[in-house]
Amino acid sequence: MEHVNPSKALFKGAFILTIAGLITKILSAFYRIPFQNIVGDTGFYIYQQIYPFYAIAVVLSTTGFPVVISKLYAEQKEKQNEQKSRILLIVSYLYLQVFGCLCFLVLYFGADQLARWMNDTHLAVLIKVVSLVFLTSPIVSTIRGYYQGIGEMAPTALSQVAEQSIRVLTIIFFSYFFMQKGYSLYIVAGGAMFGSITGSIVACIILFMFLSIRAEWKLITPNKRMLKRAFPDVRRMAMELTFQGLTICLSGMLMIFMQMADSLNLYSLLTANGIEKELAKGLKGIFDRGQPLIQLGTVAATSMSLSLVPLITRERMAANSTFLHDKIQLALKVSVVIGLGASAGLWAVIKPTNIMLFKDASGSDVLGVLGFVILFASMIATVTAIMQGLGHLTIPALAAAAVFPIKYILNMMFIPKYLTMGAAASSLAALLVVTVFLLWRLKRIVRIPLFPARFFEIVLVATIVMVLFLKGYLYLVGGCIHTMELGRLGAAAEALSAVCLGGILFLLIIIRGRVFSAEDLSLFPFGSKFNYFLSRKDRTE
Repeated sequence: MEHVNPSKALFKGAFILTIAGLITKILSAFYRIPFQNIVGDTGFYIYQQIYPFYAIAVVLSTTGFPVVISKLYAEQKEKQNEQKSRILLIVSYLYLQVFGCLCFLVLYFGADQLARWMNDTHLAVLIKVVSLVFLTSPIVSTIRGYYQGIGEMAPTALSQVAEQSIRVLTIIFFSYFFMQKGYSLYIVAGGAMFGSITGSIVACIILFMFLSIRAEWKLITPNKRMLKRAFPDVRRMAMELTFQGLTICLSGMLMIFMQMADSLNLYSLLTANGIEKELAKGLKGIFDRGQPLIQLGTVAATSMSLSLVPLITRERMAANSTFLHDKIQLALKVSVVIGLGASAGLWAVIKPTNIMLFKDASGSDVLGVLGFVILFASMIATVTAIMQGLGHLTIPALAAAAVFPIKYILNMMFIPKYLTMGAAASSLAALLVVTVFLLWRLKRIVRIPLFPARFFEIVLVATIVMVLFLKGYLYLVGGCIHTMELGRLGAAAEALSAVCLGGILFLLIIIRGRVFSAEDLSLFPFGSKFNYFLSRKDRTE
């Protein structure tokens, strides 16, 4: 039998899951654009009001409990404790099924109260539809955890991509079909929410197929004798699932909590301050245009910095403090550079981008400010991953949970006076508080400077130069496009060309400013190409 290098297999598995995660995140961001084009701002408002409830179920079944179950299962397999590994899976399933049923009951029977809290009673039916997802997520979480525990990442990756793909297709199909039939926007949104159910069913089918084809049911199912013997271990397993599972889940719900706060009180605060209901729904829908922009920007900013986290974890285990500290600094630098570049660049080109994606320029000023969420969200995601790699789970979880009450209270302070611009400002303020807290805690843990000298000086210069260039470019090109009356197509050409030119200029200043060394650049995709932008003395041959 061919010998498989465990380290190589580990990184191969991590790579498969990373690619699957990127695909699902990109799909999750992109489908909102055609969906908004089909249903309009009011329809988008209805959908986004309910989306955070579904997103919680996704985190539980994708990045939360499967990770913990796989870790605990792998530990038992290493100890060659076949009995306890089987017990763990059945305990995990029963634990998650009870938890899922509780979530279902709370949402289903509390739907009317939640809808009244949102000041829109028509949302109750949609909340009940979404609550059904919590009944299928436990089995998905358990099987994914099992396969990740034995080092098989393909079932998890395939089920994730298939679940998101089917969900997106269902959303687009039903929204288009129902709009053509002339149904109300609430029914259209209900059809879109049905995609969460079809997606989860497909994920279950794929995972069951893997178990059936490989005849693995007998390997994971304990008998009654095992259950009786292992009863004393059940409490310990449940405690580990509760602590580790919920801390990882909470850490991954930061942006969901932000959206949840907006769902619960942004619309109600607008109407309470004299905004007519239909106008308020449209304003909330326009504000929600920022979500796909934030998601895409955050994916771009975090994908590179988070790729360094396995190195951080490995060097912590090897007690290589110098290398560890270098990679922590590098991950933080990448999150700031790409996060700030994406945020400032989006702010500079938001008007043509808004027209390109969403048909008109409504709310461009608000969306431009909201775009800076990308910077803070990227930094928080990176610091959270670093802390988890260093073995600190509680602090990121508490910080993520704290963002909800902070955001909710700031909404109450800002929205009555500044409307949706106040909601954008409260988002930035809430994330700023969490970012500062996490950086402070990380600095106390690693006890090194988190950013090298002159770092922010160079990054700010690059950002200012890029923004000035983009504003000048748009002034010149925008005038020509407006004269030719090219409309949305012209806005697309304007936005895409500006993004390419501005991005190149920004990266050129960053690289020539020696923010990253040649060794740093070599760790990233196409890093060898960036090496040519360095001065001759800084290049690696």
